[in-house]
Amino acid sequence: MDTVSLILVIIGAINWGLVGLAKFDLVAWIFGGQTAVVSRIIYALVGLAGLWCITLLFRKNSKE
Repeated sequence: MDTVSLILVIIGAINWGLVGLAKFDLVAWIFGGQTAVVSRIIYALVGLAGLWCITLLFRKNSKE
């Protein structure tokens, strides 16, 4: 779950970087606009993955 979440967060970060630098929303472009159902699902999954990744900050590393 951690790996999938990190991949989704990276995808979201790349997308936001493109929005900020080039005014280009890659997810919307691929899936038919920001209001398309698939785009909204991806946005929601990226958001949930970001919330999941917050838990990584508070976990104790078993190697410490």
